[in-house]
Amino acid sequence: MIFGSNIGTSVTNTIVSMTQVGDREAFRRAFAAATVHDMFNWLAVIVLTTVEVSTGMMEWMTEKLVEVMPLHANVSNPDILKPITVPVTELIVQLDKDVLMGWSFGYPEYANVTSILKKDCHADGSPCRFLLALLGEDGLGLSDVWLGVLLLAFSLLTLCACLIGLMKILNSLMATHMAEVIKKTINAEVPSCPWITGYLGMLVGAVITILLRSSSVFTSTLTPLCGSGLISLETAYPLTLGSNIGTTTTSIIASFAAEGKYLKPSIQTALVHLFFNVIAILIFYPIPFMRWPIGLARKLGDLTADYRWFATLYLILSFFVIPIIVFGLSVAGTAILYIVLGIVSSVIIIVTIINFLQKNMAKALPNFLRTWDFLPLWMHSLEPLDNLFQKIPICSKCTSVNNTTDPVVQQEHFESGKVDHHQHVSGEEARLKVNSSIYSPLKNVPSFCETVVQCHPD
Repeated sequence: MIFGSNIGTSVTNTIVSMTQVGDREAFRRAFAAATVHDMFNWLAVIVLTTVEVSTGMMEWMTEKLVEVMPLHANVSNPDILKPITVPVTELIVQLDKDVLMGWSFGYPEYANVTSILKKDCHADGSPCRFLLALLGEDGLGLSDVWLGVLLLAFSLLTLCACLIGLMKILNSLMATHMAEVIKKTINAEVPSCPWITGYLGMLVGAVITILLRSSSVFTSTLTPLCGSGLISLETAYPLTLGSNIGTTTTSIIASFAAEGKYLKPSIQTALVHLFFNVIAILIFYPIPFMRWPIGLARKLGDLTADYRWFATLYLILSFFVIPIIVFGLSVAGTAILYIVLGIVSSVIIIVTIINFLQKNMAKALPNFLRTWDFLPLWMHSLEPLDNLFQKIPICSKCTSVNNTTDPVVQQEHFESGKVDHHQHVSGEEARLKVNSSIYSPLKNVPSFCETVVQCHPD
């Protein structure tokens, strides 16, 4: 559950990146910056889940650590936002923690309780006056299920509104001299020791996340800054890793507030979260070759810039479909889970090796393996899906490569065949060295773009 929460917490900045879908190059950078967090978490989960299931390494390490820790006094969880948020949330909902505890441990006195809403808010026995109490069983009669659905919808709307507000504030800041200051300071390297810059970035990310008490807020702030080009992907990566460390402090501090027999398991669980992130960072950061999340995120950014509908598909697959499939396989049985994951892993490894050889050692491969053209088009290209989405009016603006305001990018797209032959680049022909003598024959050759794509599949 802890490993899964690391994946789930990165969904926010992925959603934030989609607010920049209108500008293709900004979207390319923003989506790459958002998904570098996803790629790190996915790789960490794949590797460390395999190690943990096989060896129980983190469980053993944290158990030994907890045994030698002096655990006597309780520690309160200092939440600087509580004075602001608690009065507001208590106007909306108040939960009876005794009922939750009774249900989780199966206490018989709570077997017939049907609601987790608090009923005794006042010492004089008067009814509770928060919003969901008025809508619940003692009010309009709505069940906890419907109240939960309403609360979820309200929470999502509030989250989206706050994220949009955050984006607007950042965009307004980017229009000032602050943008140049950010670009020069955050992307700067330590002069005498440049290799330590990334580790200082981790420290900054951890400290800011501890103060904000949310890695999602911090990484969601990084995303538009990367989209505007103020922060590079290489700089955002260590900042994101530091944020992953900083977010574990909340659970560690909260775990010390547990009592009695729950204290050690609580602290051990929090330490597992910390160890998970630390070990994953040791795998995927110190050695430059192992910084795979950067390369994977950059490829995803390029892909979604060319096919903007892919961002929505990625969001659905990564955070809903794949977790549900893996959960379903685990319920089906360990053997089935290992067989399916083994087949999928083998295919991924083989495809990765062939792609590497195609790029670097193509002559070592048989002729038919030097490209993927021997496969059906839908197995090695998103073009068939893109053509399908083009037929849907609401999706037509999110397909293929549309106009961009960057003349350099326009030229790159034109040369690679990504720009449709009939698109007109007003005012930029001279700058791009693409004059009417080039455009005219293209209008008479409808298959030109298809030919370029076939010659240059990349």
